[in-house]
Amino acid sequence: MDQTNSIRGKVKQLSFILVPILVTQLGLFAMNFFDTIMSGQFSTNDLAGVAIGSSLWMPVFTGLSGILLSVTPIVAQLVGAKKEKDVPQSVIQGIYVAILMASAIVVIGIFALPTILNAMNIDPEVRRIAFYYLTALSFGIIPLFVYNVLRSFIDALGLTRVSMFITLLSLPLNVVFNYVLIFGKLGFPALGGVGAGVASALTYWLIALISIFIIHRNLPFRKYEIFSRFYRVNFSKWKEILIIGVPIGFSIFFETSIFSAVTLFMSNYSTEVIAAHQAAINFSSFLYMIPLSIAMALTIVVGFEVGANRMKDAKQYGWMGVGIAVTISSVLGIIVFFFREPVASMYVKDPQVIDLTVQFLFFAVLFQLSDAIQAPVQGVLRGYKDVNITLIMTMISYWVIGLPSGYFMANYTNLEYFGYWIGLIAGLTAGAITLTIRLVLIQKKSLRADM
Repeated sequence: MDQTNSIRGKVKQLSFILVPILVTQLGLFAMNFFDTIMSGQFSTNDLAGVAIGSSLWMPVFTGLSGILLSVTPIVAQLVGAKKEKDVPQSVIQGIYVAILMASAIVVIGIFALPTILNAMNIDPEVRRIAFYYLTALSFGIIPLFVYNVLRSFIDALGLTRVSMFITLLSLPLNVVFNYVLIFGKLGFPALGGVGAGVASALTYWLIALISIFIIHRNLPFRKYEIFSRFYRVNFSKWKEILIIGVPIGFSIFFETSIFSAVTLFMSNYSTEVIAAHQAAINFSSFLYMIPLSIAMALTIVVGFEVGANRMKDAKQYGWMGVGIAVTISSVLGIIVFFFREPVASMYVKDPQVIDLTVQFLFFAVLFQLSDAIQAPVQGVLRGYKDVNITLIMTMISYWVIGLPSGYFMANYTNLEYFGYWIGLIAGLTAGAITLTIRLVLIQKKSLRADM
């Protein structure tokens, strides 16, 4: 990355970093997207089973892998401060933390998963599919977490096109794996939704191995010599990663887990409602990749400027990114509103499920704007390494305001399951407002310190 001296230069550099991140995020999400769509084409039970499994897995994955996102601002600030020799130690220690966390997830899942699924009021076949989907997926957790650290290192250098290349290389293979294993092609048995879990695990191994190869063999990564020597466990580096990463991870967890909690509450309704809810959530999450990608790009550029002590430039990047996110999300929200039925028809063939999905998508459109604000603002705050207050704000917004209000409206008004979606809108809006206020305060403080 280079220093920029004009708004035009900043737009160009932000776009150069953002576009590959966006393609990468859309590609990674497309794996889950195709899991959902292709499972739904197999049967409604398989769609519901993958929905339940994903709802249990995604908050765990996004929360814990969010801890590893701390590698991005750490490396970005080291590079901005011309301390490149300290980068390999941070990356390798991040990999150690990733392996430890992934192993812990697998062990805990072995004992906890049956109990959790048995406690849910769902069809036995849906429960079976969810269990084996997650079991298959677990074989790819360690390489997935290692890849997240390596990707954070790659992106922190501003070379986000490399991550894009890795994702675009692996995505078609993931679709092929899904097709073969879900529908039973080329002599393989038809595994339905369980096959989607196997396909994802295979893909996770693939992207991790490709990343290791590129970092070890290609410039400019090779000059950092990440894998050229053995590094002992360094608990002071673990502490740095966790101090920054744990608040990031929990902030992401509080946001993603509220969606999963709503899906689990939906298990009290019919299989058709679960399937429709999952389809709408899946598509709205697909759109969320845009503000999320902008947030990741902002963490890189803001972290770089903060590391170089250029606070005015960091502020300009921040608001530029928020403005881009709001504009794009507003346009997409309008498009989705008018094309809700074709979107719903992509997921299922059942007319009843399609009708319910169309209704859920109306509410999904409403929270697009709040998402477009809160996600980029969080990305900017991470660039400043301001993560602790953000954690508290997201917890209150989503779990004190969003979920309780949704539960009340779903159970004590005639809104029923739609009440949960209105609660989601309330939580996301509260988060957008409070996080924006926090960003304004941090920017004022940093500019005063820079004078």
